[in-house]
Amino acid sequence: MTSPQSAPDAGSWTFLTNHAHVLLTLHQNPDLRQRDIAAIVGITEGGVQRILGDLQEGGYLAVDRIGRRNHYVVHTSAALRHPLNQGHTVGELLDGLTGRPHRRAARAS
Repeated sequence: MTSPQSAPDAGSWTFLTNHAHVLLTLHQNPDLRQRDIAAIVGITEGGVQRILGDLQEGGYLAVDRIGRRNHYVVHTSAALRHPLNQGHTVGELLDGLTGRPHRRAARAS
């Protein structure tokens, strides 16, 4: 039997989407610049911009402009979208991934 680390295609896919990675990154540091998010997640700045737009449109994220910077607010009470995850929130997912409760429970609009 092969361990997950030694599987031939172990590096070719991940369990979480880039959307989840961006949300997790902003949950941990809501004041990051888009270029920093891109570097952390391993995607382009254009990819980050598209994902941020998707997350805002879906009600999972709000952006507060503070001077020349953005502050991101993750709506932790927003429900997960997939039918298999019915009844669970973004906050529950983020809490499970970080091992700590979220800082504040932001409401979805």
